[in-house]
Amino acid sequence: MAEEGPRGHVYVARLLTDDAMAALAALGRPLVVGEERPPTAEELRRDAVGAAAIVCTLTERIDAAVLDAAGPRLRLVANVAVGYDNVDVAAARERGVVVTNTPGVLDDATADLAFGLLLATTRRIAEGDRLVRSGQPWVWGPTMMTGLDISAGVTLGIVGYGRIGRAMARRARGFGMRLLATPTRSELSDEDAAGVTFLALPDLLADADVVTLHVPLTPETHHLIDDGALGRMRPTAVLVNTARGGIVDTDALVRALQEGRLGGAGLDVYEGEPDVDPRLRALDRVVLTPHLGSAGDRTRSAMCLLAVRNVAEVLAGRPPVTPV
Repeated sequence: MAEEGPRGHVYVARLLTDDAMAALAALGRPLVVGEERPPTAEELRRDAVGAAAIVCTLTERIDAAVLDAAGPRLRLVANVAVGYDNVDVAAARERGVVVTNTPGVLDDATADLAFGLLLATTRRIAEGDRLVRSGQPWVWGPTMMTGLDISAGVTLGIVGYGRIGRAMARRARGFGMRLLATPTRSELSDEDAAGVTFLALPDLLADADVVTLHVPLTPETHHLIDDGALGRMRPTAVLVNTARGGIVDTDALVRALQEGRLGGAGLDVYEGEPDVDPRLRALDRVVLTPHLGSAGDRTRSAMCLLAVRNVAEVLAGRPPVTPV
């Protein structure tokens, strides 16, 4: 149950890494700490009552009801993620509550995972693993389980050329891939711009052998990859999504895969997560991971510590480190 001290407590909705929890304890504020499992909506509202700060993850929906339950002491919602579609930012702004996220510290880890999904899908690594584990007899042959030779000039289309998209490009250059990206308003270094052709999304989809998604989930990007977008892609193309599940229309993706209009998909995120559409699980040319994009030990620690830094700064009356 929430404790209401004169300055308000810090409500930590999910247990963080050990070093982050120690840093929170060092702030000298009462702590109300959730469990490793996500709290229910009722638990969120209950434990937020009287809080000065809420530290949450992408699995907690911080909406107007939670903000109102917290009351006038609430000054900050620190989200342990880059994306913040789980937080009603407009409602927080109306109540004078700062929202922060954790950009920058997980770029490489997420790009590593995205490139791993690219390799696992194009070279059928997960499919091969399942075959060997099944105990089915197999014999090597010239046409057995062939896939894309990504080092042979295969074209990578990067949708969202922000920090993670640029990290993806750095990895792809090492494999000699041809690079396409959707236009960006970010200032690019010569290194980040090198060898990249910027195209509108429809043209990128039509020209890419592999499409990787690195945009935030917003009303504008919800179902960005729908029937029309998938119809523009090559029937041999592969889709990789490590951003947010809602960017892809699951029904449209399943249809494209089942009908042979798409070569495969590597997915780390899902609509309705943590539930995964059983039709996806039944498809051989799909590689599925449970939202592991940032799941490096050092990366997760850095994310949690950055959230704690934001708490410390805002509760001390200073500007946040990484405001949304």
